[in-house]
Amino acid sequence: MTYRSDPPDTTHFDALETRAPEIREAELMEAVRTQVTHARAKTKAFASSLNHVDVGQLSTRADLATVPVTRKSNLIGLQAQSRPFGGLTAAPLAEMGRVFQSPGPIYEPQARRADYWRMARALFAAGIRPGDLVHNTFSYHFTPAGSMMESGADALGCTVFPAGVGQTELQVRAIADLRPRAYVGTPSFLDIILQKADELGENLDSIQNALVSGEALPNALRGRFQTRGIQVLQAYATADLGLIAYETPALEGMVCDEQVLVEIVRPGTGEPVAEGVVGEVVVTTLNPDYPLIRFGTGDLSAVLPGISPCGRTNMRIRGWLGRADQTTKIRGMFVHPEQVDQIAKRHPEIRQARLVVSNPDQRDQMTLLCDFEKTNPGLLDRIADTVREVTKLRGRVAQADGALPNDGRVIDDQRSYD
Repeated sequence: MTYRSDPPDTTHFDALETRAPEIREAELMEAVRTQVTHARAKTKAFASSLNHVDVGQLSTRADLATVPVTRKSNLIGLQAQSRPFGGLTAAPLAEMGRVFQSPGPIYEPQARRADYWRMARALFAAGIRPGDLVHNTFSYHFTPAGSMMESGADALGCTVFPAGVGQTELQVRAIADLRPRAYVGTPSFLDIILQKADELGENLDSIQNALVSGEALPNALRGRFQTRGIQVLQAYATADLGLIAYETPALEGMVCDEQVLVEIVRPGTGEPVAEGVVGEVVVTTLNPDYPLIRFGTGDLSAVLPGISPCGRTNMRIRGWLGRADQTTKIRGMFVHPEQVDQIAKRHPEIRQARLVVSNPDQRDQMTLLCDFEKTNPGLLDRIADTVREVTKLRGRVAQADGALPNDGRVIDDQRSYD
């Protein structure tokens, strides 16, 4: 992959971003045909699911509706049937550089290629440049977020401080000592670090640019960062696909990555919806090692009309607008209804459970409401330990006020982003 033109364009990452839309579309469709052929020949799962697809007839996005959607929600079952990656990889495990585990559990590979997750493009759009020191607060264990950002920063020519999550006072100390120009992590954690710095009387004004992901960025929080002189932009990425889309300084939606084809379809189907209509994000990646074809993310978004004022000509989406199913993302981690069921089954005292997600003060919180058959001393604490073990997140456990509604809802996302 080409990372920078020479001499460098200070506005755009490479020439791919400013291609004429019709040229990009023709090149993308050609690449998709090649990818479908490759996936069918090299992977067990796609050899079966794509055996009826006439590759020669895939000329337009409308033609892609004949290709079945593989949904993220199906990965747990697929991987249980065929370890470790559900028969979806085109390279053996021995050729992978790393393997990660996301809640579910779902296992994700990382091949030995520079910028495997393609995050350098989003970092560049966020104003991060070669030679910058990047303070990376995404997790480095189990999930790939920390590695995703580090590999992109490395490809861009940055130096990375692998801070990881937690230990707020140590985070403040490191930033005050090393004076990084850039931050990557969740927006809420950046806010926590800055507030802790204020309490400690430390000056963290070296941070000028930030690329955030993993949770929503409310306008009020973005405004607080701006008053501190920090430009904060968002990336939309998943552990399966890598970068999908990213914000630019124009702040008008998210521009799709150049190495994926993004569709918006009617939830539960593979049928494309009209421009502006909210639907499920379905992505075909050009990754040869993990060639996901029409991968249904379960996320909701919509296509924005026209071209971004920043000069990038690729399709834009509105960003993350919620989930097409009950799976939700909390503090950068996906939580699935199956996990709530796992927690309840480990404690026979629970008759019914519902995970309620809220964001008072724009910080994600989760509470497991339980309807109990009976209670005993220490039960709530034991369930809280199980919640953390299963979801990798801390959460409260509380007794429901009466029976929970019999409406089939397992995760109740009550967050507001006003």
